[in-house]
Amino acid sequence: MVKLAPLHPEQVTPFYSWLQDPEVIEYSLSAFQQLKTTAQIDQWFAATLVQAHTLNLGIYLAETNALIGYAGLTGISTTNHAGEYFIFLGEKTQWGKGLGTAVTKQILQLAFTEHQLNRVMLTVSEGNTGGLRAYAKAGFVVEGRLREAACRQGVFHDKIVMSVLKADWQRLGLVGC
Repeated sequence: MVKLAPLHPEQVTPFYSWLQDPEVIEYSLSAFQQLKTTAQIDQWFAATLVQAHTLNLGIYLAETNALIGYAGLTGISTTNHAGEYFIFLGEKTQWGKGLGTAVTKQILQLAFTEHQLNRVMLTVSEGNTGGLRAYAKAGFVVEGRLREAACRQGVFHDKIVMSVLKADWQRLGLVGC
């Protein structure tokens, strides 16, 4: 279905259209709401590729090698053995095909094996039902709610805090997914 591999500076082009589509960025990174020009997107992308304590991987369709988004971990703490998961599927034609769940499972595999993390958390907008389903399928559980933590189109909505622990992930048999 999909494979994960490093992103390269010349791969910024798809982000130009993705980040200009209000439907694509509705529940995404708040910074995406401010990026309006190709120069701004170029600057964000270049900074993203060199962020410390972050794993950024491109999401590629296995059969065509087409870039359809990116995912990874940010805020990786070697002291706390924890990080925060993120995913951005920019290619709308690939939504609803189970790719979000597949990518999430792959990132958790990397988090708990290669990066030796014990806990991976995320926040998801309460209206992002597809994301909530994908995260639950990958082993995340709800920890709490950040009330009115996001504002989109002048409307506040809650963010749901979810996490998965390495022991839960192992117990659920998601090892090797």
